[in-house]
Amino acid sequence: MLRFIGIALLVVVSLGTNSASSKDKKKPFDMGVPFTPLWQGDAPGAKGKDPADIPGVYIYQAKNPNGAAVVVCPGGGYGALAMDHEGKQIAEWLNKHGVTAVVVKYRLGPKYNHPIPLTDAQRAIRYVRAHGFDLNVQDNQVGILGFSAGGHLASTAATHFDKGDKDAKDPIDKERSRPDFAVLMYPVITFESPFAHVGSRNNLLGKNPDPKLVESLCNDKQVTKETPPTFLVHTSEDSGVRPENSVLFYLACKKHNVPVEMHIFEKGRHGLGLGPKELPYSSWPDRCVAWMKDRGFLGSAK
Repeated sequence: MLRFIGIALLVVVSLGTNSASSKDKKKPFDMGVPFTPLWQGDAPGAKGKDPADIPGVYIYQAKNPNGAAVVVCPGGGYGALAMDHEGKQIAEWLNKHGVTAVVVKYRLGPKYNHPIPLTDAQRAIRYVRAHGFDLNVQDNQVGILGFSAGGHLASTAATHFDKGDKDAKDPIDKERSRPDFAVLMYPVITFESPFAHVGSRNNLLGKNPDPKLVESLCNDKQVTKETPPTFLVHTSEDSGVRPENSVLFYLACKKHNVPVEMHIFEKGRHGLGLGPKELPYSSWPDRCVAWMKDRGFLGSAK
């Protein structure tokens, strides 16, 4: 019984809720690296000055950088952030392969709706490129990785992007927001029945969104030939975000000749992060590294 309760709690954290214990609110998870706000002063669309109103990044620099960086978007149903197993642990894994990891603390619903989370994720991508010299990151090796609702955010960044504003006064805004590659882990992709994750949709868009807005964020429908190469991971047992989400994005990439690789493992619940060693699912990090290396995003790193 105790084991069952523990698993249930992990699932709730992964999918996200709007509640948190008073202890959690007083003592946020220790990321182990400094927090860097994405804007000086108030962020665009800010509704206050509390920590939840301040988007930013946690930068994990690799000891032996190979020029690649990955912007990491933890999951949480657009209502919470799983900053440990879908943030810090992922950053530490990427660092082992010479990749600089940038974990995003993006703003959440229901207080913040679309396009605020996307604005934060795009700003993180631009930030990495603007600070490429300091971070030892090459301009054309900036990827994005997201889990669950963070996977939706990552897939949104991979399908909704711009070339930057060359006339902007803020040098960060001059940088392009298109990621060079995307890694989507058990991602929310569609907001339409029958495969939608309704909680994520409600937090991001509200309970009665315009159907045209919903369609614009069904990201399988937004794939074009400009969508970056994509790596997808899901499990058949995932009942939180159904694997058809990944299948839809995979088929869309195939249709538009976007390089894509997908792994759907038989066993494993939703929200596993790196995964327990006893499951074949836990092989995804090695497969992802091999994919990134094959695509030329890992340089000489092993």
